[in-house]
Amino acid sequence: MAKSLYETLELEDNADSSTIKKAYKKLAKKYHPDLNKSKEAEEKFKEINGAYEVLSDSSKKAQYDQVGDSMFGGQNFHDFSQGSTRGGADLNDILNQMFSGGMGGMGGMGGGFHQEINLDINMNLNIDFNTAILGGKQNINIHNESKTISIPKGANHQDKLRLKGLGKSSNGRVGDLYLILKINASYEYGRDGDDLEKEVKISLKDAMFGAKIDIKTLYKDLKLKIPQNTKHQQRFRVKSLGAYNRKTKEMGDLYIKVNIIIPKIENLSDDFKKTLQSNLPEVP
Repeated sequence: MAKSLYETLELEDNADSSTIKKAYKKLAKKYHPDLNKSKEAEEKFKEINGAYEVLSDSSKKAQYDQVGDSMFGGQNFHDFSQGSTRGGADLNDILNQMFSGGMGGMGGMGGGFHQEINLDINMNLNIDFNTAILGGKQNINIHNESKTISIPKGANHQDKLRLKGLGKSSNGRVGDLYLILKINASYEYGRDGDDLEKEVKISLKDAMFGAKIDIKTLYKDLKLKIPQNTKHQQRFRVKSLGAYNRKTKEMGDLYIKVNIIIPKIENLSDDFKKTLQSNLPEVP
């Protein structure tokens, strides 16, 4: 079974990753267009990069080792790459497209390469927690241009936003840009699906005797009633102040969790300490 990718890098078929890397560096230096001004150097340099693109990736290499040059329609890699680059497409893009579908993507090659090149671009985008919940505007840089995009309210980690026509272009076709959202953690809120949780500190006095406390939320300020005998870490539900669900069109809830702050004994008066010590009940 012919394996001309190895021939391109002047290697034996069973070359390991270290040997492949050394061979690539040697040949890339020899044929780099900045160092080699011969007419053939540029095409040879493309072939070397294309071969290394496959053989340096363990999964791609394993696939190629199974089928060899049959994936190029029976041609050797030199002839295949010449036909591909004359068509105006980038050789590395073609190879990436061929391998992205796994072995099933190669089986339909037949007498040559007939798959369309994937012109879409995937790009990670970090957004802050509040923008994810409330929505907002954010600037991105794509193709050396700054663009302002809209983040929908209720965005989730790993959500994809599609921006039509901002992908790669080739032969009159243009792909799309897919932004994969990475939401930064919040020091103020936790999130569980569409529900949010916020921890607030309250005094022992408020926990024991009850009170109304001011709470700032993402949407509005509110007064929360703390009943008598409130327990440490007790949660109070505030309806519809969580995250918006774009599928159900409903709002999640906000849960306020109280953290009771116990006063330091040294800050209490001696008389009050004696009263507490005498009157506080033991654990039942």
